[in-house]
Amino acid sequence: MEEQFFREQSDITSLNASLHEIRNEVSKVIVGQQQMVELLLIGLLCDGHILIEGVPGVAKTLAAKLIAKIVDAKFSRLQFTPDMMPSDVIGTAIFNPKEAVFTFKPGPVFSNIVLIDEINRAPAKTQAALFEVMEERQVTVDGYTHFMDPPFIVLATQNPIEQEGTYRLPEAQLDRFLFKIIVNYPSLEEEIQILQQQQSRSQNELLKEVAQLINPAQLSRFRHIVAEVRIEPKLTSYIALLIHETRNNSSLYLGASTRASLALLKAAKAFAALQGRDFVIPEDVVAMAPHVLRHRIMLTPEKEMEGLNPDELIEQILRSVEVPR
Repeated sequence: MEEQFFREQSDITSLNASLHEIRNEVSKVIVGQQQMVELLLIGLLCDGHILIEGVPGVAKTLAAKLIAKIVDAKFSRLQFTPDMMPSDVIGTAIFNPKEAVFTFKPGPVFSNIVLIDEINRAPAKTQAALFEVMEERQVTVDGYTHFMDPPFIVLATQNPIEQEGTYRLPEAQLDRFLFKIIVNYPSLEEEIQILQQQQSRSQNELLKEVAQLINPAQLSRFRHIVAEVRIEPKLTSYIALLIHETRNNSSLYLGASTRASLALLKAAKAFAALQGRDFVIPEDVVAMAPHVLRHRIMLTPEKEMEGLNPDELIEQILRSVEVPR
């Protein structure tokens, strides 16, 4: 038992050292936005897709490109538009006249890290094409199933301000995202630092200097370490109580799913590992809850008209459920 304890501590220390190195590489290009970077790393550790929401020009796309650069894996980028079809995403069967057979040509989604810019600009038919690949890491075309090479993560961005030519994402698709990250403007001090940093060098030049720090095998090992982080039964009950409260809250039209419970459990474990612990504490659950839940719950029309937002309601739920000690 003592040997296992030291091995677990050694694993956590190794994980923290690698994550600290990744943060240093990211800081070469992105000033501030520490929470966004931390949540992206947690998403990597949890094998979870991430939705990033913010106004234009706050480094949403840049952060996704950085993560892809740091992980030694295949990367592809899709710019969603209203005229995009499912075949533009997942691929299509093309007739080969020499052999008189149809050959499947994979689409850009066949990669390890897939960046989808302005995901809410594609219609429902194209969004539905992502359901299977996001949940099951596979694509079925013409009766044949094609599997994705691990790791497979979708990083999607959307702009909350501009609504012309956009579509609301289906609830089933939103539920497949581990996190919804809200990205705000940098502070005045951070803005000054950005200007000083990039007055003589462009973002692309800075991006070229970012090193590839981990490979898929190392990422798989890190995920195994996170999965082994301990969580007491009273904390799993606390997570279940939080999710149950969203389903019985009079201010909500739609509560969180069981997938949300699992997402909160995984995120709390990864957050604990980021803090250098091999066990979860209640504060880990509380810290991750808004990011896991804000896109999975739906307010009643009356509460929306009153100006209540999902984060405020999540805060109310966190205060109403007793924290185990």
